[in-house]
Amino acid sequence: MIVKQLDDIIGTENDVDTENWQSYRLLLKKDGMGFSFHHTIIRAGTETLIWYKNHLEAVYCIQGEGEIELTADGKTYPIKKGTMYALSGNERHFLRAKSDMHMVCVFNPPVTGREVHDEDGSYPLAADD
Repeated sequence: MIVKQLDDIIGTENDVDTENWQSYRLLLKKDGMGFSFHHTIIRAGTETLIWYKNHLEAVYCIQGEGEIELTADGKTYPIKKGTMYALSGNERHFLRAKSDMHMVCVFNPPVTGREVHDEDGSYPLAADD
């Protein structure tokens, strides 16, 4: 059984802080669950280009408001508390936050913990994936 507290993650190597977002990586590849689980805060007023071409992601908003815009067709979906979206087709998108958005995110395959978006908006695969 794995039990972790957010307070135990804050300020560690599993607390990944960037200009647009801060992600608390609660479950990682090394935990052996087959997915990773994060609590991520998307900062108000930011726009982030994301393209998880190597991962599937499901996201649940627990606080805040924003939107996701698909780059392929420009379709925009509002996000607010209680919204879930799943990038089931590795959709390239812009994520915009009107207010700080607290998001619970699940990645498959799992991430190792230190990933940040590269120049095309993706995370690399771990070496053995």
